[in-house]
Amino acid sequence: MPDPNPPHIHGPGCGHHHSDTTGGVAVRLPDDSTNPILIQVTRGGLVESIHRGRAVVVGADGHVLASFGDVKAITFPRSANKALQALPLVETGAADAFGLGSEELALACSSHDGEPMHTSRVAAWLSRIGLTPDHLECGSHAPYSVPTWEAMLRRGEEPTTLHNNCSGKHAGMVTTALHRREAIRGYVNYQHRVQQRILGVMEQVTAQDLTGAPWGIDGCSIPTIGLPLEALAFGMARLADPQDLPSARADAAQRLLAAWGAHPELVSGTEGFDTLFMQTLSSRILSKAGAEGVSVGILPDEGIAIAVKIDDGAKRAAGPAMAAVLRRLGMLSDADWTALQPLVNPALRNRAGVKVGAVEAGF
Repeated sequence: MPDPNPPHIHGPGCGHHHSDTTGGVAVRLPDDSTNPILIQVTRGGLVESIHRGRAVVVGADGHVLASFGDVKAITFPRSANKALQALPLVETGAADAFGLGSEELALACSSHDGEPMHTSRVAAWLSRIGLTPDHLECGSHAPYSVPTWEAMLRRGEEPTTLHNNCSGKHAGMVTTALHRREAIRGYVNYQHRVQQRILGVMEQVTAQDLTGAPWGIDGCSIPTIGLPLEALAFGMARLADPQDLPSARADAAQRLLAAWGAHPELVSGTEGFDTLFMQTLSSRILSKAGAEGVSVGILPDEGIAIAVKIDDGAKRAAGPAMAAVLRRLGMLSDADWTALQPLVNPALRNRAGVKVGAVEAGF
């Protein structure tokens, strides 16, 4: 049930701080002992492991519909906020100037698995704007898609920046810089106009004064800015219902969400949780995971959003926890919950393929 005494999020211009440190200097950790057990892992009838965390559901008006745990604690959103980071790509006119379509906008919001459907589209995008994969400063890693990586190994191919799960986001950043006639080199740096523009957008959409906010370097080399979990959910809810945003930003939000929902396979991958979750629900709920157990969900028809952070950073817990909270609040029907079981209550299997346990909601 919704929290009978929900906290409230500050409105625009009323940002609040939890720290006076910056540049990745440590700030206080949430009191994990007070956060509820969102996910438990069972084996042989015994609860073998638990994952505590925090979750919050917020409306576009800033009202907190439900909260679990310390949702005011500072959190790095990591890749869960890519739709916010992609707003400048559209609202500056860069997307239209280079003729980007919904597939490119979906990739700008993605953490993809490096499958050919991802890398070929990002490569074509860069070629269209006169750049190459070498202009991306995200680094390279093996594709998350195991079949794709195995096929590359058989061919003797090395991964490139295109295989980085954030290559779509970075393609959006260099596109914006090119359109604004800004330096491409160093676009990942905190002081670069690309990152400062994104910082300003985050401040405005989440209604937080992020001056002096703690920040660190994400896995793909760009800054990740700390903010309360409830503010992250608020920002996502305003994308779902952007009526209070400036017209250009509201239009950008609607276009990004439409692309996100139309191409779930580009946002994650063939077997990714986000892809399968959205496909199962016909994109009625848009899902986006970030590193270290962060996940967000947007319900465009309802104008609300949910943000989840698993305390121990476990990837296996974030998606199921988000779904479980939505189920508890009546936002997933019995039919939805049944259809989502392979995702939200995945079986644990041993090396012989025998089911030996499960990951399941802990409340």
